[in-house]
Amino acid sequence: MSSSAAVQDSSSLRTVVHKFGGTSVADAERYRHVAQLLLARDEDVQVTVVSAMKGVTDALIGLAELASGNRPEWRERWHELRARHRGAAVALLGEHAGPVLEWLDERFGKLEEILAALAVIGELPAEVLDRVQGLGEVCSARLLGEYLRSCGEDCAVLDAREVLVVETSDLGVDVDWTISARRLADWRQRHPQRRVVVTGFVARDHADRITTLGRNGSDYSGAIFAALYDAAELHIWTDVDGVLSADPRLVPEAVQLSALSYDEACELAYFGAKVVHPQTMAPAIERGLPIIIRNTFHPEHPGTRITADREAAGPVKGLTLSPDLAVLNLEGTGLIGVPGTAERVFAALRNARVSVVMISQGSSEHSICCVVRSVESQRARTALLTAFAHELVVGQVQRVQLTEGVSVLAAVGDGMAGQPGVAARLFESLGRARVNILAIAQGSSERNISVAIDSADASKALRAAHAGFWLSPQTFSVGVIGPGNVGGALVEQLRAAQPQLLGKANLDLRLRAIASSSRLLLDEKGIGADWRERLAASTTPADLDRFAAHLISAHLPHAMIVDCSASPQVAERYADWLAAGIHVVTPNKQAGAGPMPRLQAIRAAADASGARFRYEATVGAGLPVISTLRDLLDTGDAVISVEGIFSGTLAWLFNRFDGSVPFSQLVTEARGMGYTEPDPRDDLSGTDVARKLVILAREAGRNLDLEDVAVESLVPESLRQSSVDDFMSRLPEVDAVFAERLQRAHAAGNVLRYVARLDAQGRASVGLVELPRAHAFANLRLTDNIVQFTTRRYCDNPLIVQGPGAGPEVTAAGVFADVLRVAAGQGAKL
Repeated sequence: MSSSAAVQDSSSLRTVVHKFGGTSVADAERYRHVAQLLLARDEDVQVTVVSAMKGVTDALIGLAELASGNRPEWRERWHELRARHRGAAVALLGEHAGPVLEWLDERFGKLEEILAALAVIGELPAEVLDRVQGLGEVCSARLLGEYLRSCGEDCAVLDAREVLVVETSDLGVDVDWTISARRLADWRQRHPQRRVVVTGFVARDHADRITTLGRNGSDYSGAIFAALYDAAELHIWTDVDGVLSADPRLVPEAVQLSALSYDEACELAYFGAKVVHPQTMAPAIERGLPIIIRNTFHPEHPGTRITADREAAGPVKGLTLSPDLAVLNLEGTGLIGVPGTAERVFAALRNARVSVVMISQGSSEHSICCVVRSVESQRARTALLTAFAHELVVGQVQRVQLTEGVSVLAAVGDGMAGQPGVAARLFESLGRARVNILAIAQGSSERNISVAIDSADASKALRAAHAGFWLSPQTFSVGVIGPGNVGGALVEQLRAAQPQLLGKANLDLRLRAIASSSRLLLDEKGIGADWRERLAASTTPADLDRFAAHLISAHLPHAMIVDCSASPQVAERYADWLAAGIHVVTPNKQAGAGPMPRLQAIRAAADASGARFRYEATVGAGLPVISTLRDLLDTGDAVISVEGIFSGTLAWLFNRFDGSVPFSQLVTEARGMGYTEPDPRDDLSGTDVARKLVILAREAGRNLDLEDVAVESLVPESLRQSSVDDFMSRLPEVDAVFAERLQRAHAAGNVLRYVARLDAQGRASVGLVELPRAHAFANLRLTDNIVQFTTRRYCDNPLIVQGPGAGPEVTAAGVFADVLRVAAGQGAKL
């Protein structure tokens, strides 16, 4: 096939451009990693734009400055830089490094001549600096290209100065797309390879002089060549997983953003976020070219995708801080209603070559305020004093005030447009953090709200705003339903653990609502130790709609409802709460064992919203039963059968029932110690055990309903409808039956245990069975629960989970563990 045909065919192939920064190609090991990353990708045409090795561009600029200042140490630094590149070549190419070493020596020889000339003339012309500082990219592209060739790849290396023509103006670098495209087409005729490595940063002007694209020029080169190649995507590889919602050095709980619009990315970049430079995005925006920010060190991460699409997942996508600024304020009664005042202000700043970061003017026209960079602030103030000297003398302008030590906090997001209350939430967050706002600006696009604040408050302001827009995963607005035995124990455990969690894990589980069956206790700041008294004295009737609304109305980033009731009516609300983004944690079995459509709706709502639904304590109280089963399944195991004793009450009864005491007397004793429900028939009926078995069966993938479980009730038919007192008084009527069953079991060398079973065929049963005395279920401690998983892995020797399975403290601890799992899933450092 001819070169011409190859190029023609390539136009119909999918092209992807990759750009790697200096940290990605810092040494031979990193070049090797980048090459393997590229080779692993299946792309029709692959264009790779590279920066200089980390620190090389700064080193080259330093060399030029040293040489032009006739500082003799430039020679030592030159030797060090040359040795670094030679070392990388040898480490990368081994015995095949000879030709590249000769090439490097030739390039560094020419550099030495230029530096020696600079030492003679004693100055550093911009044209010479452009020639010097671009050497790092030229060397970097050659090293990567040669390594790819050594791997057997047919790879071309393109020095961008052969094709890219630009001009520099006050607005930045302008690409001559026509000439550059024609030159690239000619180059591709001579180089039909589908894998190309390109030098970033460097170019030529129309006079054929070597120039550069300025700082961030390598990223810009990536976008330029993506446009010239008509690429499908541009991947910019850095040392982070993508764009974060805030600077992680200031907000450790910042979250990674999966997608941004071009406009959002430009706004964030302008105010200092670690995103692609706005100039880089210009060619992509014009052509609708997706930009994906990726992590070279974590290539399996999808990164952040920047496109024209607007994804209004929330009002604010990210927050940035721009430091080292100053507020310049021109104020005076003579400004009111005078046309051209703003023009004079900005003309004076333009003539002084001062860049304006932000502008704010009140409708009264009494003052014009702008934010400028600190390094230009005195020059800016002098320019305004000069421009308005006459007005200052006659009193029409009262002052030109400069406030140093300022930062600008910007909240950015396409979802802000048309969304009421965004500014209010920002100002409320800053107000609560006691941060004073010096100036405010918002464009009509409503994509950015910027505030100027004292730099001393900058970190605090960023954290407060981050939490205010629900971007922070550290603070949870918590509400508890059902403050009875288990719920009350949970509240006390939450309160006791709060200082430690706050201190060690930076996690604030803020209890803001408690609901009983009749009353509601709400508190904006958090409910304290006197919660029982306050709930008892509350005159607010129970209202779960108000309860949920209170939890999500605060500035706190996450809301969580812990349902410690046994109410099916409460369980009916889970899907709506989860759909609203409220996490739900519960020991209430009415969801997991209730009607299958309800559970399906709950799971669907959780999947759609990302809110967590956790219910470990529905089986085995504080034992890790569900999590163990989930781990088995998630790691590819298959469940054959499940057996267990899931009732602490029934476990205690049959551990104690040895014939020395009548069964009815043991029930009375258990009730007196609080081991049973107020009506012991709730335990003896076996329904609660059946619900737990249904939950486990569904977790294991069986589509089982409560009606599918064969349940043996220990309550005689004649006693099921009577009152609790009547039941307790007549319970001795069953003693003979239980005594006879016990005697038969003992005669066979067995014991009686109340066991739940799910067999390999999916049959489920709950009832009293005889077990050998050596069986694991025959030797439990008092109220222990036990579950035995027989799986493909654990077939000959089943996996057993055993421990206390009853009691408010134990159950509450299981619920609390789920609360912490949810917090950890949202970024808490637990």
